[in-house]
Amino acid sequence: MTSTEPMQPAPRTSGAPGAPGAPGTENLKRASFESLTSLTGVERDDLAAPRRRPATTTLGALFVMVRAIFGLLWLLLLALVWDAEVAPALAIDGDVSHLTLIAIIVVLGLADLALFWLGALIWRGSNFARVIVMIGLTLSILTAASSYFTLGEKITMESTLFTLTLDILVLLALSSSDARNWSRFRGAERRERAAQSRG
Repeated sequence: MTSTEPMQPAPRTSGAPGAPGAPGTENLKRASFESLTSLTGVERDDLAAPRRRPATTTLGALFVMVRAIFGLLWLLLLALVWDAEVAPALAIDGDVSHLTLIAIIVVLGLADLALFWLGALIWRGSNFARVIVMIGLTLSILTAASSYFTLGEKITMESTLFTLTLDILVLLALSSSDARNWSRFRGAERRERAAQSRG
C-alpha cells in the first residue's frame, strides 16, 4: 500500500553570487559618495602631482584676463575718438551720441569685467568657468569667420586680428587634456571637502 504522506516543498537554494539576497552581497554595495583615495587607490600624499596647475591652464587664464584688459583699453580709445570720428560716421550727434556711447561702454565694460572674473576662476581651477569661456570664444571665432566670408569684413591688426589670435590661443590652451583633467580634479576635491564639512 502506497504512502499518503504529503510532499515536502524543496528547500530554497541561495542565489548566485552577487544576486539580491545572496550571502556576501552586503560588501558589494558601494556608497553613494566615495573619497578620492578610494577611487584612485592611492593615498592623499600621492595625489599632490595632479594638484599642480598645468601650464596650459596658466596660459589660458592669463590670456583670458589679457583679453579682458584689452577690451577695456579699446573702450577707452573708443571714448577718446567718439566725437571726432565715430559719431560723425554714424550720423548721430547731441544727446543721442552721448547716450549711445554710454550704453556701449556699460554693456561692453560689464562683459569685459565678467571675462576677467572668469579668467580668475579658471586660474583657481573652475571647470564651469573653463567651459563657459570656451563656448564664448567659439562663438566669437565663428562670428569673425562669418563676417569675413559673408560680409567681406577684413581682419586687420587695428580691428580684430589681435583679439581673434587671443581667442584661438585661449581655446587651444583650455581645451587641452591637462587643463581639463586638472579642473575636474579640483572640482572633485572641492566637492569632497564640502561633503566632509557637512558630515
